[in-house]
Amino acid sequence: MSSRSGVFLVMRRLASFDLRRYVVGTALWSLFFLVPLLTGLVLKAIFDQLSGQRAAGANTALWLCLAFVAVEAVRGLMFWFSLNIWPYWWNGAATILRANVLRSVLTARGPAASRLPHSSGEAVSRFRDDVEDLVILTDNTVDLAGSLLFGIGAFVIMWSIDPVVTVVLVLPLTIVVILNRVLSEVIRRIHRRARELGAAVTAFIGETFSGVLAIKTAGAEGAVLDRLREHNQRRRQAAVKDRLAMDMLDTATGATVEVSIGLVLLLAAPAMRRGDFTVGDLALFTSYVGWLTMLPRVLGRMLYRIPQGTVATERLARLMATHEDADDLSRHSGVWFDSEPPPVATEVPERTDPLRVVEARGLTVRHSDTGRGVADVDLRVERGSFTVVTGAVGSGKTTLVRALLGLLPLNQGTVSWNGREVEDPGTFLVPNRVAYAGQVPRLFSESLRENLLLGWPADAEELDRALALAALERDLADMPEGLDTVVGPRGVRLSGGQVQRATAARALVRSPDLLVVDDLSSALDVETEQLLWDRIAVAAKDGRGPATLLVVSHRRAALERADQIVVLDRGRVVGTGALRDLLRTCPEMRRLWNEELVVEAEEHSTTTAAVST
Repeated sequence: MSSRSGVFLVMRRLASFDLRRYVVGTALWSLFFLVPLLTGLVLKAIFDQLSGQRAAGANTALWLCLAFVAVEAVRGLMFWFSLNIWPYWWNGAATILRANVLRSVLTARGPAASRLPHSSGEAVSRFRDDVEDLVILTDNTVDLAGSLLFGIGAFVIMWSIDPVVTVVLVLPLTIVVILNRVLSEVIRRIHRRARELGAAVTAFIGETFSGVLAIKTAGAEGAVLDRLREHNQRRRQAAVKDRLAMDMLDTATGATVEVSIGLVLLLAAPAMRRGDFTVGDLALFTSYVGWLTMLPRVLGRMLYRIPQGTVATERLARLMATHEDADDLSRHSGVWFDSEPPPVATEVPERTDPLRVVEARGLTVRHSDTGRGVADVDLRVERGSFTVVTGAVGSGKTTLVRALLGLLPLNQGTVSWNGREVEDPGTFLVPNRVAYAGQVPRLFSESLRENLLLGWPADAEELDRALALAALERDLADMPEGLDTVVGPRGVRLSGGQVQRATAARALVRSPDLLVVDDLSSALDVETEQLLWDRIAVAAKDGRGPATLLVVSHRRAALERADQIVVLDRGRVVGTGALRDLLRTCPEMRRLWNEELVVEAEEHSTTTAAVST
C-alpha cells in the first residue's frame, strides 16, 4: 500500500469509527458554515431598504434586524452543540491509533525489538505528535466540507447578481492548488525532519530524568545542558523551517484572496454607478468574501497537511509488525469512554500442551550495530531440568535466551515446543507456557502489587507463594504499606536486590512450565541467591513451582545445581554437559569457574569486614 493511499485509508477509518457522531458533527459544522448565506441575504435586504432601493416601512426593517439577530443566535447554538459532540470523536480517533500501535508492539508476530526506536522518548513523540497530525488532518475534512458547501451556495447567489464579479473570486482556488502541487514534497521532507529532531529532544529529556543520579555523581550537569541546547537548536531550526513553509503557503493563499477582493471592488464600482449593483449587493458580496476566504485557506491547509499525514502514517507504521500496514493502524478496535469496557480476564486459559521439551536448532542472531551475537547454537531443555547458560561478558548469553523467546529477530534457526516447530516464538512462548525474568528489571511507578500482577489473574494465595519463592516476603513485611507500596519509577524506592527479586516474583506468579531467568543474581548476595534457588527447587518437587528452569548465570549457586550447563564463548557453544565433566574437558568453563571462586571469596571477605565494623 502506497504512503498516499495509506493516509487516505486512515482518514476514512477515523471518520467512520463513530459514524453517527461524525455525521452529526459534520452536519452541525456544515450548517454553521452555511448560516452566513442567510445572514448575507438578510443584510442585502436591510441595506437595500436603508438605501431606498426597496420601499418598505419601519416595521419591515425592524423585522429584518430581528431576523438577523435570530440567525446569528441559531449559528451560536450550532457552534455550542458542535463543541459538545466533537471532543468524543477527536479523543476516540486518537485512542484508536494509539491502541492499535500499542497492540502491535505487545502482541503482533515478530520481535518488537526490531521496530522500536532507539529510545522510549522517540516512541512517545510518535504516539503524541504523529497521532495528532492524523486526527487534525481528518478533522480538517469537516472544515473543508463546510467551506465548500458555503462556497457553492455563495457562488450561486452571487452569480445570479453579477457573473463577472463572481468569476474573479475563483482565482485564489486555482493559485492555491498549483502552489500546493509544487510544494507538497518540500513540505513533506521538512516536516519529517522537524518531527525526527523533536523526537530526539523528547528522548534526550527522558533519558536525562532517568539518569539524574549518574549525571550528578559524574558532575556532568553542564555537559548535559550543553547537549540539550544542541538538540534544541537543531530542533528549533527545523521547526522554524516547518512553520515557515506552512506560513508562506498561508501567506500566498491570503495574498491571492486579498487581490481577488480588490478586483471585486474595482469591478463593482462601475456597476454601482450604472445602478446595476446595489448597496445591498455590495453588502452581500462583502459579507460573503470574508467567508469565501475560508475555502482557499482550508483547501491550502488540507493540501499541506496531507504530506504531513503521510509522514505521520509512515512513522507510526514503523512501530508495527512488518506484515502490518495502514489497514492495521486504523482498524476499529473499540473505545469505551461512556460505556463499560470488556471484562478483565479472571482465569488463566487452559492449555493442552504441557512442556515436555523445548528445543532450538541452529539459532543465529547478528546485531546490526556491532555484528556480534550468537551463531549456530543448539539448545535442548527437557521438562524437570535445570539448565544454565554461562560465559564471559559479551559471549551472547542474553542474546541466546532472548532469541529463543522471540524477543530478537533470527537470522536463521528454528525453535520447537514438544517437537513441533513454533512459527512465532514471541507470541507462543508467553505465560503461562514461559515466564521471563530479564537481566534489566523493569518496574513501573505503581504499587508493588500492580508491578507483580500486570493484569495477570492471580489470587492472594498465588501471589504470596510467588513472593515466598522469590525470597521477598521478609522485605515485604518491613514495608509499611505492604503490597500497596508505590515503588517509584524503575523501582527506585527499592534496593537493587529487591527489584530483581520482585522481577522474579512477577515471573513466578504466572506459574510457567518453563522459567527463564537472565542473571538474576547480579544484585543478590550469595546467601540470598542460595535461598532463592533452594525454595524454587523444593516448590518444583511439591508441584507448587516451575519444574523446568533455563538460567543465565555465572554464580556457583546455579552452576552446582544445574543438570546441564551450556558454555558460550564469542557467540558459539564451546561446551555442554554437567559441571564435573565440563571442568575436566572445557578450558573456558575452568577459567570461568576459577574466576567465580575468586569473586565470591572477595565478596565474602568484604561482607565479613562490614559486619565486624
